[in-house]
Amino acid sequence: MTLQETINIDLKTALKNKDNSVLGTLRLLKADIQYEMTKTGASELSDVAVMQILKSNFKRRKDTAVEYDKANRADLAEKEREEADVISRYIPKEVSEEEISSAVALVISELNAKGPQDMGKVMGMVMAKFKGQNIDGSKVSSLAKQALTAN
Repeated sequence: MTLQETINIDLKTALKNKDNSVLGTLRLLKADIQYEMTKTGASELSDVAVMQILKSNFKRRKDTAVEYDKANRADLAEKEREEADVISRYIPKEVSEEEISSAVALVISELNAKGPQDMGKVMGMVMAKFKGQNIDGSKVSSLAKQALTAN
């Protein structure tokens, strides 16, 4: 079962159970998926494309919650966190820093990378190794930069 199908089934379940907090979030996700399908002309999105939508929605909710906290709007911040929790159910566990670090070291040795000028090549290969997984690109960037400047 694809990620898109799972979200649709969970949306129907939330509708039947009258779980409004989950229902609202899933409706927004489904709308974003529909928009992307319309934009690309596809009848269904790949799990990778759906994962991108999920990750961007998750990040947006987390960032918005922080902004609401700064504005002393705890009620709205809590709502955003609840929505982020619903979205996080569909996002796999984030790749650990240790896994990223070992992948960076492996790629650097494979490419025989010498310094910061090889950053793009290293980043591309590391991100490709973890394609479809939940990986933080900024973590990869900082670990690759550390490793390349140490060489």
